[in-house]
Amino acid sequence: MGLDFSQINFGFILGGVLVTLEFTVLSTIFGFILGTLLSIIKISKFAPLRWFGIAYTSVFRGTPLLVQVSLAYFAVPQLTGYDIPALQAGIITFSLNSAAYVSEVIRAGILAVPAGQRDAALSLGVPYGKMMRDIILPQAVKNILPALVNESVALLKDSSLVSVITANDLMRRAQITMSNTYRYFEPLILIAAIYYVIVIFLSWIGSRLERRLRQSD
Repeated sequence: MGLDFSQINFGFILGGVLVTLEFTVLSTIFGFILGTLLSIIKISKFAPLRWFGIAYTSVFRGTPLLVQVSLAYFAVPQLTGYDIPALQAGIITFSLNSAAYVSEVIRAGILAVPAGQRDAALSLGVPYGKMMRDIILPQAVKNILPALVNESVALLKDSSLVSVITANDLMRRAQITMSNTYRYFEPLILIAAIYYVIVIFLSWIGSRLERRLRQSD
């Protein structure tokens, strides 16, 4: 049997690109913000905060992402009575999960900044929050930028998991096309090509940003 793309509704499948990108961009932004806060909590000298950060990371890294997103979509409405939309459940779950991984990356970046800079800032009376925001975090992010880009790429690829909670992303639209046309290779190879192009584009943006940051040194 040869390939037959004539039965594939390209417009319908391409409509999932916006959903997938919306999901990836929002999860990356919220994951980065939460991960930054979590990384600061982990290096805190206040033990209960540090333990919370460690426990948070352990839970989200130690359980399957598919289970987490299913809990958010199916179990939360049972407990709260709130019917959470699929895309919202996916963004919340992936942001929380990404924060666990990003926090470890940022924590490593913060610890890689020479301790002398932190000591010098504190000795000059720079408040802790201002020191972290203006001195430590910019240097840390510059060092860990490739790892953050990799995390964004991983989020993009893992976004196909939201199809199990009926979010209308690329994978979900491919599944609908397969069930309507009984053709499997064409929709799957099409979305694989779309994912690949987006990943290459994200990697290109990351390389450009990294090169620009190196030039500013």
